[in-house]
Amino acid sequence: MKDRDIDAVISILKEEVNKWETPIVTHLAREKRSPFVILISTLLSLRTKDETTAAATARLIRQAATPAKMLTLSPETVAEAIYPVGFYRNKARTILAVSRELMDRYHSQVPDTLEQLLALPGVGRKTANLVLTLGFNKEGICVDTHVHRISNRLGYVSTKNPEQTEFALREKLPTKYWKDYNTLLVAFGRRICRPVSPFCSICPIRAYCPRIGVKTSR
Repeated sequence: MKDRDIDAVISILKEEVNKWETPIVTHLAREKRSPFVILISTLLSLRTKDETTAAATARLIRQAATPAKMLTLSPETVAEAIYPVGFYRNKARTILAVSRELMDRYHSQVPDTLEQLLALPGVGRKTANLVLTLGFNKEGICVDTHVHRISNRLGYVSTKNPEQTEFALREKLPTKYWKDYNTLLVAFGRRICRPVSPFCSICPIRAYCPRIGVKTSR
């Protein structure tokens, strides 16, 4: 894909995305849920299927939708609420540690800068950028495995890992697309541009894609 094609590619994906299932965190943002709820859901979503994340988030938030209320729960109660998300016991401890940090340092409010978010326990660049874009409507580029894979498959970047992809995209992706880029590519990656044997025959952006690294497709 030539760099100038990014406008056409994004335009097509924006038209198509309504046909596909969007990530749970995107749904929470559309429901105007609090940055705290979005942060908790993002932490739960790591290495966990979306339907599991959605159910776990709902169960936990029914019990505690603020840092103060979260800290009234024991690690066992949090773990029980979020089971069976991946690494649920570790995530329960992380959620309580984050809630304590928010209480002690930020008056129970989720901070809205990348640096402050990255300083929270268990929060990496993917989570921090997603909270910025979906929780605060601020500029950020959230790169997960879908974004990393598809950006390289298109030839828009040539990078070895998600962190390199984020910084490469910061250099060349027009700022106006930063907030939507993750949602579009995650939905596209789950439905069409899958890791193994993607559905290239029905891909809406196949005219722009050199299929870098694709060995088999459908």
